[in-house]
Amino acid sequence: MPILEIITIGTELLLGEITDTNSTYLARTLRDHGIDIYRITTIGDNPSRIATAIREALTRSDIVITTGGLGPTVDDPTRQAVAKATDRELIFQPNLWEDIVERFKHYGHAPTENNKRQAYIPDSAIPIPNPVGTAPCYVVEVGDSCVVSLPGVPREMEYILHHSIIPYLSQKYEMKSQIIKATVLHAASLGESAIDEKIADLEEMANPTVGLLAHPGQVDIRVTAKAGSEVEAQALSKPVVQELLSRLGDFIYGQDEETLESIVCEHLNQASLKLGLFEAGLDGTFIARVKLGQPDSIVTQQSDSLPASLAEFEKQVTDYCTQNGCDIGFGTALIIHENVTVHLVYKSAAKTRSKTRKYGGPTGYGPLWAQNVGLDFLRREMIADIQDQKIGES
Repeated sequence: MPILEIITIGTELLLGEITDTNSTYLARTLRDHGIDIYRITTIGDNPSRIATAIREALTRSDIVITTGGLGPTVDDPTRQAVAKATDRELIFQPNLWEDIVERFKHYGHAPTENNKRQAYIPDSAIPIPNPVGTAPCYVVEVGDSCVVSLPGVPREMEYILHHSIIPYLSQKYEMKSQIIKATVLHAASLGESAIDEKIADLEEMANPTVGLLAHPGQVDIRVTAKAGSEVEAQALSKPVVQELLSRLGDFIYGQDEETLESIVCEHLNQASLKLGLFEAGLDGTFIARVKLGQPDSIVTQQSDSLPASLAEFEKQVTDYCTQNGCDIGFGTALIIHENVTVHLVYKSAAKTRSKTRKYGGPTGYGPLWAQNVGLDFLRREMIADIQDQKIGES
């Protein structure tokens, strides 16, 4: 299985002026084609530093992919850096220049003189057409390894990756002989350390691997399998996923693209329930989050004032639910003073449940934490009611 390193180039990335989405896209795409990603590096527009990074990467990896720095300006240094790293000269390619001229004709104007810089690529490099932009790309083969230089514009990078680079890499490294497939389980109401304690032995497995990623109020458990086909990868992952479900039980609320709001609304819609949401201190974000799950029937109320106590908030939610004829009433009130606190109230014909939770993380994460904690509380209480056939009877 080939090893990949990604180098994203651009001072604007280091300064935080733009977000690097290219490395994420490359890693996810090439992971699914059986390539191990060992390192991602971001470097400013400095040819010497870029060249050093490429040389070092070639000592560890089979494939080095760079993105960015292929434009026509002085601060587009990737061509120069790759040539320096691989001990080559930059050679003018008339065919590439003709392609650039034709591309500009398509845009309705002529290239400037500095665009000629884009027609210089390292000696013996394999030119890669760019039918969706003006920056030619290339592959420099260094023994059994290679350096692939792609544009920094995401639309161009993605097109060339799928139409030219993946076919090239598939042939060179027989990538189709193995793939990497990830399955992600989502857990709530149980912290990362508590989950780790329950599944630590599974995290020591070699294939598939199991890893954790914590978010405010939620933890993702990733199961990643390497195999010769997707079917084989799924067969490797299935018993591990089942074991995780067995150990973590209803702390797991979904898998892969499923979200808390989609799960909540799926149960609401299946049981034909009317939901009333009462929110305070969250600027409408909890209500908006539930609406993303596309509930069939929902009424909402956003309060401008925070409740003085949990008991007061419980009464507000209960009154709102009664006035609007809701099968379920649910309230979230986020209070941020010295600490982050959320009041949660669940109301149905069968029961009233309320509690207060405190958050020990950064204040800025408080709203997202409150949303996830609230949605999971709603999920658990509602499902329990439905299973007990106390609401939504058909």
